[in-house]
Amino acid sequence: MYRKITTKYWFFLAIICLVTCASYWLLWSEIRLHSAIKPLNKLSPTSASVGPHNSLTGVDSYDYDEQLVVLYNRVPKTGSTSFVNIAYDLCKKNKFHVLHINVTANMHVLSLPNQITFVRNITKWHQMKPALYHGHMAFLDFSKFQISHKPIYINIVRKPLDRLVSYYYFLRYGDNYRPNLIRKKAGNKITFDECVELKQADCDPKNMWLQIPFFCGQAAECWEPGSKWALEQAKRNLVNEYFLVGVTEQMDDFIDLLERSLPRIFQGFREYYQHSNKSHLRQTTSKIPPREETVGEIMKSKIWQMEDELYKFALIQFEFNKRKLTVPDNKHLQKFMYEKIRPK
Repeated sequence: MYRKITTKYWFFLAIICLVTCASYWLLWSEIRLHSAIKPLNKLSPTSASVGPHNSLTGVDSYDYDEQLVVLYNRVPKTGSTSFVNIAYDLCKKNKFHVLHINVTANMHVLSLPNQITFVRNITKWHQMKPALYHGHMAFLDFSKFQISHKPIYINIVRKPLDRLVSYYYFLRYGDNYRPNLIRKKAGNKITFDECVELKQADCDPKNMWLQIPFFCGQAAECWEPGSKWALEQAKRNLVNEYFLVGVTEQMDDFIDLLERSLPRIFQGFREYYQHSNKSHLRQTTSKIPPREETVGEIMKSKIWQMEDELYKFALIQFEFNKRKLTVPDNKHLQKFMYEKIRPK
C-alpha cells in the first residue's frame, strides 16, 4: 500500500515539474520574440547606437550638397567648351572642383581596369567633392560596381548633321578658341558639299554615329553604326540614368534648369553665361552651310535617321522638363508640399 502511494506521488510530482518548466520556457520565448520585433521608435539608445558606423545614422547625416558629383560625358562639337569654361571661372567662387577626364589617344571607351579605378576615384576622392567631372567618354554604368552613391549625369546633344558639318570644318580651319593650333586637315579646301558629292570618308554618314554610342555606353554593340539595340539602349539611359540632357540650340534654358536644380555647383551660371564672353567659345572659323541637295542625300542614310531619332527624343524630354518647371499659367514656379499626415 505504502509502495503504491509513493509511486503515485512521484508520478504526479514529475508531471507538475514538467508543466512548470514548459510554462517558464514559453514565457521566456515570448519575451525574446517581443524584444526582436520591437518598433524602431521604441529602441533604446544602446540598441540603435548613435555613431558613424550605424547605417540609419549614416543615411540621415549624408550631406548631399557637399558630396555632390556631377559627371558630364560631353559629346564633341555640341557647345561643351562654352559650358565647361563657365565652370572653371566660377568653381573658386562656388567652392567646388572641376576635373577634366583625359583618356589616352582621346579614346571614348575605358578598359576594364580603368573603369574600376575611375569609379572608385570618383566615389572615394572626398577631397575633390563637390565636383564636376567632364570629358569625351561614353556613359559608364556605376551600378555595376557596387557603388551606393552614383554621380549625377548630364549632357548636351545637337542636331546630328549640324554637329557633323561643324566638326568637318573644325578639322580644316580650327576655331576661335585656339586659333593658332594647326588642325590635322589644315589646307584641305574641299567643301562639305563637294565631299558628299565625291563620297569621301570625312563626310561619310557613319561619322555621325557618336551621340548614340555616347549615351549607349561601353558595350561593344554601342559602337556598331546602325545598331538598333544601341539606339534603344541610348534612349533608356537618357531617361533612366541622366539627370538632365539639354540641346545646343537651347543652352540658356539648359543652364537655367541646372542652376535651379543643383545650385550648390551651378549657382550664377546663367547670368555669367549671358553677360560674359564665354557664351560662344569655340566657334569654327570658317563654316559653309550645306546645300539642300547635300542635306537630302545625308538624310537618306540610316545613320542620320537613327541619330536624328535620338536627338528628337532628347528634345522632347528636355521640353517636357522645361514645361514642368512652372504651373500651367507659365508665371509661377511649381511647388509641392506634404499634407494629410497621419497620425497627428
